[in-house]
Parts: sequence; C-alpha cells; structure tokens
Amino acid sequence: MSRPTTLGALRESGYRPKSVHAELRANLIERLRSGEPVLPGIVGYGESVEPQLVNALLAGHSFILLGLRGQAKTRIARSLTALLDEWIPAIEGSEMNEDPFAPVTVPSIERAAELGDELPVRWIHRDERYQEKLATPDVTVADLIGDVDPIKAATQRLTFADPKVIHFGILPRANRGVFCVNELPDLAARIQVGLLNILEEGDIQIRGFPIRMPMDMALVFTANPEDYTNRGSIITPLRDRIASQILTHYPKDLDAAQEITEAEAWKERGEDAIEVRVPSALREAIDLVAFEARESEFVDQASGVSARLSIALYENVLSNAERRALLTGADRATVRPADLYTATSAVTGKVELVYDGEREGISAVARMLVGKALAAAFSRHFPDGYDEGLGDAGSGEPVYEGVLTWFRGGETLELDDTTPDAEHFSRLSSVGGLADLVTRHGDPADDAEAAALMELVLEGLHQNSLLSRDDEGERVRVFGDMLAQMARSLSS
Repeated sequence: MSRPTTLGALRESGYRPKSVHAELRANLIERLRSGEPVLPGIVGYGESVEPQLVNALLAGHSFILLGLRGQAKTRIARSLTALLDEWIPAIEGSEMNEDPFAPVTVPSIERAAELGDELPVRWIHRDERYQEKLATPDVTVADLIGDVDPIKAATQRLTFADPKVIHFGILPRANRGVFCVNELPDLAARIQVGLLNILEEGDIQIRGFPIRMPMDMALVFTANPEDYTNRGSIITPLRDRIASQILTHYPKDLDAAQEITEAEAWKERGEDAIEVRVPSALREAIDLVAFEARESEFVDQASGVSARLSIALYENVLSNAERRALLTGADRATVRPADLYTATSAVTGKVELVYDGEREGISAVARMLVGKALAAAFSRHFPDGYDEGLGDAGSGEPVYEGVLTWFRGGETLELDDTTPDAEHFSRLSSVGGLADLVTRHGDPADDAEAAALMELVLEGLHQNSLLSRDDEGERVRVFGDMLAQMARSLSS
C-alpha cells in the first residue's frame, strides 16, 4: 500500500493526526478489548504493575517506574512503542519529526509556507519513535534539550539571535514519540529543571530565545530507590509534575522467576553445542539462589538482587556441564549440584554485601547462598531430613536412616566435578539405600539424572547438618558422617 508523499496528498487521504498520548490510549483500549497482552514478555506483573501502567496510559500521564535494579523497568519503557501507531507522517528533513499539519521549527514553518501542498512527507515507523537517555551527572542542558551552535551560525552566516542557529538535543528529537530518562536521580538538579516546562507546558526554551516550541511526547522515567540517598534525588517540582509513580518488584513466586530466566538465558548454543539436561529440582535451585540472596542477612537488601543473577547463573551452570562433557568425551551432559558451586562467578558480582557479609567474604557468601538454594530445592522434592516417620517401604526406620547408617560405618564418598556420568552414578549408588530413595521420590529419567538427584540428597542432608562435607579445592567434595567430622575437629 503506497502512502502519501506530500502534504496535499496526505490531506486528501483523510489522515487526521493524533497526539502521542492519544495513540497510546487508543491502541491500549484496542488491546484490552481484544484480550491481547498489554506487556508481552513481561512476567510477574499482571496483578501489580500492569494495572497501574494501564491506568497511567489511559489517563495520558507521564510516569516514573520506581524499583530496584533488574526489575524490567527499561524493558517496560521500550515496550510502549508497540502501543504507538505503526506509521505516522512527518515533514521530510525535519530533525524533530514534525507533523506536516503543524510545523514548529522556523525552517519547517518557512518550507511549509513556501511549498504549500507540495511539502514533502516521509513516514516514520513506531520503532524509530523511542529515545532513551541514561542520566549521569555529566549530562548537560545542551545534550538533553539543545544549545546555540556557533559552527552553524558561522557557516550559514547567521547571528546568534536567529533561532536557526539552535542545535537540538536528544529530547526535542524524540518529538512525537516516547522519551525515557533512565536513573532520573542521577541527573543534576539544574538539568532536571530543564524538564519542568516539557512536563507542564509541553514546550522547550533554549538559551533564552523568546520562542515556544511545543513538544508532543510521552515521557517515562525510571529510578532506583537506593539512588535517592546514595547519588542524588528528584527535585520536588519535577516529582510533583510526574503524574504517576509505579512501583516495580522482583518475581513473587518461583514459577514467574523461572519463566523470566528461561526467556532471557542463552540456551540454544548452536549446532556444535553439547546437549545439556537440567533436572527440575536443580532448575528450581538456580532461581532459588536469587530468592535466598533477597532474604540473606549478609546481602544489602536496599541494593537489591537483580534477575540477571539467575540468568547468568543458569548460563554458567549449563556451561560447566558442557565443559564436563567436552573433557570426558560425552555427547550430552546432565547438570549436577556441583555445577552450581562451580558457577558462583555469576553470583559474586551481582550482590552487594553488608558489613557482616564483607567479613565473611563474597566467595563464601555466594557458596552459602547456593547451599541454601540446594537445601530449599531438596526440601521441595524429598522428605524432611529430620522426619522421624516410617521409611517408605514400611521398614520402621526414618527415611534417611539407611544413608546415614552407611556413613556412620566410617565410609566417605568423594565426588569430583569432572567425573564422567557413568562413574558418578556408580560412586553414588554405592551409598546404602540412596539409589532406592531417589527412585521412589525423584522419578529420574536415566542414570545421569538419578546421580544428580542422589548428589542433591547428600547436599540436602549436609545443609541440614546430618552429613559433613569437606571441600578439597574447587572441584572435589568429600561427604562423611557429621559426628566423625566433629570428633576430628575437636581432636585437632
């Protein structure tokens, strides 16, 4: 379908311009009536953030998304382009995507007067109508709004009193679109003042030029509550002009967290990649690490724990299993609990520690978080380690008595991170009653998955202080009887 290329043809087509907020409102109403998702790809906000966002858009509000890092604030802002009309006309050559029916800059007004219905028109796709600026202390008014350009004045032989010498910043260039300022409190107070007229009057002034340049845009801001005290604040007049404040949050349940991680993690690694399988219990443990971090006394909760932690951890876990398969010559791999410990480099850089955590050390805290996550996954799939009820086969013994008795006899079990699957299964199967217990409760698909679940059981018993575990370097872990280990500690 051909589109009008001149103002006259555009007028004859019956096109009627709409404001950006009118576009967002109309297309949002259409989505709500048709049952389409308002925020496709944004998980966990259906009952909390999404209703607030819908209300703000229906009201034509500018708004701020307030939340800790890794809560999809920028993604929500970028998703607003899907609610714009697919194509809109603009004056050809305009820096500010000006409406052919209502030019606002001096050059465009003069061209419109000179050419009339022959004024050339170009069409802009909605993907081009989003602009974003990360607020940093060094951002200037010229960067954001504009300034007088002495080079333009010299080359075009204009005086500084001529509005044609203005060089527009990123914000005017977002005219007739969505403009997002990320981390607003980081913007210097004197620069925030420059946004006041945009929000209240919809216009800009540059270098005191006595002109009004009406802007049509949807303004979105993001901020982290931590920034209010650590780096800056939003000035009161600006905060008063931001019509809606929408609070974001981390996933509230494990299913939502897993859905986010699955969508974002790099799993399809090409034709030469090793097939890596992840038992469901260990897949849960990966996301449970972030949940444990968000409750840990060693982690600074004001800083937050980003969803990127789970994504990076998942990718590292897959990589460690892939590495093991490559080293052992296998064509596929199954994730084990040990892989989560080996992948803690994805955790250490994504949590901020309080004083007590600094004393423990970031590596120790990361391993502790992984251990707690594995313990939580163990408790979701296996009986309580302290359960005094009858064994599964009616043996009259507690569920784990056979496993614990084996270790009490002086036996130890050494597990190596790089052991091939068959040997790994063989070593774990030697523990009395462990294989039968996993078969009853874990329903493993094959020996490799059974071995991963057997290791999870030992890890769960260790985290419940029923077994000891000595780590020999980064790769080797030795499980043994807890009382024997305590006796060794006392004798030493």
